Amino acid sequence: MYAALHAVCGRAVRAKALGEDAARKFFEDNFRAVRIAKLSDAAGFLTGYYEPIVDGSRFPTGIYHVPIYRRPPDMLLPSGKAVPAGASFPNTGQSLRRDSAGKLVPYHDRSEIEDGALDGRHLEICWIKDPVDALFIQIQGSARIRLEDGLVVRINYDGHNGFPYTAVGRILIDRKLVPRDEMSMERIRDWIRTNPEGAKELRRQNRSFVFFRVVGLGEDFEPSGAQGVPLTPGRSIAVDKALHVYGTPFFIEGDLPIDSAKPATAFHRLMIAQDTGSAIVGPARADTYWGAGNRAGQIAGRIRQPGRFTMLVPREIDPVEAGAKMPLPVPRPAALIARQHQPKIAPAQTAQGAAPAAAGGPNGAAKPKRKQ
Repeated sequence: MYAALHAVCGRAVRAKALGEDAARKFFEDNFRAVRIAKLSDAAGFLTGYYEPIVDGSRFPTGIYHVPIYRRPPDMLLPSGKAVPAGASFPNTGQSLRRDSAGKLVPYHDRSEIEDGALDGRHLEICWIKDPVDALFIQIQGSARIRLEDGLVVRINYDGHNGFPYTAVGRILIDRKLVPRDEMSMERIRDWIRTNPEGAKELRRQNRSFVFFRVVGLGEDFEPSGAQGVPLTPGRSIAVDKALHVYGTPFFIEGDLPIDSAKPATAFHRLMIAQDTGSAIVGPARADTYWGAGNRAGQIAGRIRQPGRFTMLVPREIDPVEAGAKMPLPVPRPAALIARQHQPKIAPAQTAQGAAPAAAGGPNGAAKPKRKQ
C-alpha cells in the first residue's frame, strides 16, 4: 500500500494544481473506491479531537499548580532499551523503568505521578490551572499554553507511560452518572465541576499518562500528526496505524453534530490519514481533527457517531485479488469457550426415530460466526 500511494503521490506532484473537475478525474483514474467496515458492523465509528488553548505559567503559583511534563529520560521502551537519539517514542506497548534494585518494572501510572513520583526532577515544561485541562491535553496530544507575558508555548506528544487509555466518559456512562446520548467533553467537565470529590478518583481510572515536548510553531500553524506533517482542520484523521498507511485517502459520510449539538449536519468529505492514537483501533475507526480553540473543542467533544468509510485504494492494487488471500479472523475466545463447554444433550427423536441435525454442525450445535 505504501509503495502504491508513493507512486500516486508522484503523479499528483507532476500534475500540480488542478481544478475541481480535473481533480475528480485524477482520483477516479488513480484510485478504486472500497467500502470498509468491521466484520458484523454496518458502519464505522467517528470521534473528534482538537488542540486546546489554556492559560499557564513558567513557575508554579497558587493558581497555576498543575505541571505539564516533558518525557522523563528514565522511561524505557517496551524492550527495556532507551529510545535512540532522534527517534520518536512509540504510542503502543508498556513503557518501563528500572527500580532501585535495577529490575525492569512498568513506568509510573497517573496516580503515582499525580502523587509526586516525578517531583524534584525538573521535568516541568510549565504549569496550568486545572487537572481536568491537563487530562484533556493528554487526550488530544497537543496544546497551546498562553503564558503570563502573552507568549504562546506549543507542545506536542512525546511519549506515554504505556498503560491502556481508559475513557472517563465511558466510566460515567457505565456508572449511570451521565446518559449515553448526552456524553461529550463539555458534559464531562460539567460533571467534574459539580462533583469535585469524585473528580480525582474518576481521573485516576485512566492510568495512561502522556508526556510532551516544546515545538517551535507560531500561532498560525497547525500541530503535526504522527505522519510528521501539519494537520488540516476538517480534513485530517487519526487511524489505526496497525491497519492503515499514513497518507491513505478516505471518503467519510455521516450525520454529525457540527452546526449544533444534534447530529444533523450532513458530512460527506474526503479525509487523509495523518495521525494515530492508542484509542483508535479498528479498520473503520477515525478521530477527526477540527483545529484549535473553544469552537473546535465544542465540535470535537460532541462527535461520537457512526460513519460510512470508503477507502481509496491505488489502482496498482487489486482489492479482490488481495482479499482472496486474506484469512478471516479466528473466532472470539468467548465463542470457542461456549462450544467447548456446551452441554451434551441427547437430541429429540422425530416421528421416524431419527435425530434432526441443526444447520451448521453436528449434534445441533451451530457453528459460531467469525467476528473481528
